[in-house]
Amino acid sequence: MSRSADPRGAMRRIALLVVTSAVATAALAAGTSPRFGFGKPVSEADLAAWDIDVRPDGKGLPEGSGSVMDGEAIYEAKCASCHGSFGESNEYHVLAGGVGSLQSAHPERTTGSKLNHATTLFDYIHRAMPYNAPQSLTDDEVYALTAYVLYLNDIVGDDLVLDRESLPTLVMPNADGFYPGVGFMSVDGEPDVKAPACMKNCPMTGKEISSLPESVRGAHGNLALQSRPIGYIRQGESMAEVQAAAAGGGAPVAVAELAPEALAEQGGCLACHAVVGSRKLGPSFNEVRERYQAEAGARAMLLAKLEAGGAGNWGEMPMPSVSYLPATDRERLVDWILSTPATGATP
Repeated sequence: MSRSADPRGAMRRIALLVVTSAVATAALAAGTSPRFGFGKPVSEADLAAWDIDVRPDGKGLPEGSGSVMDGEAIYEAKCASCHGSFGESNEYHVLAGGVGSLQSAHPERTTGSKLNHATTLFDYIHRAMPYNAPQSLTDDEVYALTAYVLYLNDIVGDDLVLDRESLPTLVMPNADGFYPGVGFMSVDGEPDVKAPACMKNCPMTGKEISSLPESVRGAHGNLALQSRPIGYIRQGESMAEVQAAAAGGGAPVAVAELAPEALAEQGGCLACHAVVGSRKLGPSFNEVRERYQAEAGARAMLLAKLEAGGAGNWGEMPMPSVSYLPATDRERLVDWILSTPATGATP
């Protein structure tokens, strides 16, 4: 007899539900909250870790300050490898240029040209950058980087020092350029968050209620490629499925069929590491091979580093965990890195 067909089991579950409901009802009647023995109260420290947003008027800005000159040095060390030395971008979002072009026949949508609040730039850097180690920057570093990116866009001079008082006073070139009539997060000008939820007799066919305007489709490149490690975790996709989505569909390629360098590309490793040549955010694979190839226990150490992440071996820049890759793929990557010839050719 199956579990679902066990009448005694069903009666026990019903009885337990009735008792639980009765306890909760009695507690509510007595003016107390029912407790079920799990969870914990949210502490002020827990809330503080989440309460880091900065609003357009500057509310939420922390103490601290940073200059354009300080920002230049930090930018070269932690940002230029992805965004280019002058904000022109190597692969990621363009930070500078295009100011005043949004109403022209050839608009350039960059951080400098489209943001309507300087505090938004601080907020994003503070929460999400650098890509491989978000929230690792100090408040002073974020102020300095914000100042430098604004300088790259000719919005401020090279002698600027930003703090919580001066940042909200800056007027961006596109301060009055945002409007809701493009369908972005809206339905006929009304925010789609106010759409009523259907609770009964709901239609079986769906309809589009909000959409991105055509002007921003593809503005950030191939998002499937850029977010492959995140998607792998968030959506439970296999690397092969992410690869197929990035390629625009078609039959997925089994991960085992990927050459090691292609696996490193699909796994997000090459965003921070070159195979040979100059460093990006971390050492090239060739540097890793030369340092560890003859060292006992190097393979186990590198496998542990891929699984747990960490910092210290090559400087202060932390390396995030790549545990989203299956263990067999992490082993293939380490074996390839330790045996990659100096030319960078796949063995």
